[in-house]
Amino acid sequence: MTALQKAVELLLEKIRQSTPITQRLTVKLDLPANTDLIDWMESQPLFPKFYWQSRDCREEVVALGQIKTFTDPKAAEKILADEQRIWGGRSFDGRTQRNRRCMPSFFFLPVLEIFRVDGSWQMAVNLSEQSRDKVIDALAQLTLDTAVVPQITSKILGRTYSPDFSGWSQMIGNALEAISQKMFEKVVLARKTTLTLDTPVSPAQLLKASRGSNHHSFHFMMALDAKHCFVGSTPERLFLRQEQDLQTEALAGTIGRGADMAEDDRLAEWLLDDNKNRYENRLVVDDIVDRLVPRCISMNVAQTPELIRLRKVQHLKRGIDAQLNDGVENSELLDSLQPTAAIAGLPRDKALDFISENEPFARGWYSGAVGFLGARRSEFCVAIRSALIMGDELHLFAGAGIVPGSTADSEWKELDRKTSTLCSLLASDEPEWERQTA
Repeated sequence: MTALQKAVELLLEKIRQSTPITQRLTVKLDLPANTDLIDWMESQPLFPKFYWQSRDCREEVVALGQIKTFTDPKAAEKILADEQRIWGGRSFDGRTQRNRRCMPSFFFLPVLEIFRVDGSWQMAVNLSEQSRDKVIDALAQLTLDTAVVPQITSKILGRTYSPDFSGWSQMIGNALEAISQKMFEKVVLARKTTLTLDTPVSPAQLLKASRGSNHHSFHFMMALDAKHCFVGSTPERLFLRQEQDLQTEALAGTIGRGADMAEDDRLAEWLLDDNKNRYENRLVVDDIVDRLVPRCISMNVAQTPELIRLRKVQHLKRGIDAQLNDGVENSELLDSLQPTAAIAGLPRDKALDFISENEPFARGWYSGAVGFLGARRSEFCVAIRSALIMGDELHLFAGAGIVPGSTADSEWKELDRKTSTLCSLLASDEPEWERQTA
């Protein structure tokens, strides 16, 4: 009998022995160090599916099936028992006039979780008085023998942009004019890149390839059903809350990576000294601080930006630590911090109005918040460097902060660098000149 089979049998026995008020049962798993949770998740028939790997790689979770779903994180928080976690996220513009098809939020209390903290594995089920039979049935459906998710072989045949470069240039011009008229100080404008592939790529393939290549990032996958899935590898934390301790950050200011170490260092030095990028970062810091001050006893903000080096880009980051007042809920932090100035602009409402009026597509889950709510510990990342997979369609998203000094050409190239985080995981049959002039 495998370790997973033993865990399932033990959980079934615990369920049979549990009382009506039992809400969560956990057993240890003795899994090999090279166990790949993405492979196991892909083989399972239960939905929703949620995958999470923390930025420091210490925590990895697969959550499957649902005991209960929520469209309001405040309501979700109220039913949490100790050690339970509710998984999901908030969209950027769901249920607005602009995007009625996307939900404002989707959270679910899963039937089952397998999770790793460092080298220790556990399996858990969540229970309610009405769900025992449902949990038992879900455990019976688990596939214990799993196949390895194959490497990506899909090739890019072509790509389209929304907006195209002409539309992007017009949008940047409108933004700079609005900034000069003091309508707002900064706005973050985004582009959707739709890839045409020779064969479909599965969400698990994209997630696994990205996790293997894009380090120092949160990796996530949220699949509501077999045909709709949101995948990402984002460097940006929205917040980590442990009891009353809060950690958040301003990640804004970007440059590419160099062809060699010397060029890489030159680009990094330029970014650290560049007034435009430091100004953009400071706006994000100021916005976060303003939003947190009414909710905090104390706060500490890093005085100078640090450099974050990723596979395709380098960013400026300033950390912010705070001690929260009593009674501050996680849903309140979500409302306050998301969307940040790093993915919307400043002031928030004016920037959001401009985005709604000028971007030619609805963002949906892109630039929303993805993660988990817990009774004592909650964490969310900002859903950038992400892709929406809908059947055979693959849509990639990226944004750029527009402030005085921004140009359409340089910001377009920044979008290319950001989308290459996922785009470069696929081979291309496009001529090089065509990719450069598209």
